[in-house]
Formats: sequence, structure tokens, C-alpha cells
Amino acid sequence: MTSLPAHHVGITVRDLESMVEFYRDILGLSVIDRFEVSGEAFSTAVDVADATGRFAHLDGGDVRVELVEYDPVGDDRPKPVLNQPGATHLGFSVDDVDAVVDDFPPDVETLSEPRTTASGTRIVFVRDPEGNPIELLEA
Repeated sequence: MTSLPAHHVGITVRDLESMVEFYRDILGLSVIDRFEVSGEAFSTAVDVADATGRFAHLDGGDVRVELVEYDPVGDDRPKPVLNQPGATHLGFSVDDVDAVVDDFPPDVETLSEPRTTASGTRIVFVRDPEGNPIELLEA
């Protein structure tokens, strides 16, 4: 089998504009591209009848972060909990976890204060405006 380099990590969002603002303005990711996709081929590929997707690709370093807002919108799911099978999160390397958290506006939800794990890694988990968990780690 050939090597499969990662291209992007996708997150389905309810409100594309507010999520782009968070990832761009709070986390500092730059917007690479914005586009819309629809039509039978797209609907069939994503298995959503009559789907349209509005996309924003952001620069996450070695991998893109893809935010996509679908029409029609699917059902809400429970707030992701990290120990649920199938749970996902994004992880971003930072130089100083504490400094990054100190710069966050007060409305950014953190799961705890920054902690140093048994492996010696300093981490903190936060949630984006739609509740998706994001790990910041000194790596």
C-alpha cells in the first residue's frame, strides 16, 4: 500500500461564519480557501439527499482544517465527550499553553486549567463555539 499523506480534518458546523471567526481570530489559523459544492455527485458522495456544502479551509500547519456547513442541516448530536468511542478532537502545538490560554477571551470554554501529564506534556482542552474539543499542547 502506498503512503497516504493527510490532507485535511473535517468538522461539520452549524454556523460557518462564527466558526471561521473562532478558528481565525482566536486560534490564529489563516483561511486558505472558501467554496461551495452541490449537485448529484456531491450528494451521492456524502450520502445526503440534495446536499449543498459551504466550505472553509484553514491552515493548520501540516494539515488543513476543513469547516463545512451543510444544507440540509442534520440532527444535533450530544456534546462530544472525549472518552466516547468515535469521539474526535483537533490537536494544535503551541509554544506556551498557559500564555495561549491567558490570551483567550473569557467566553472560550476550557475543560480544565492547563495540566502537565505523566508523560511530561503540558496540555489543555478547550471547546470551539459549537462544543467541539480542541487540544492545545506544548510539543
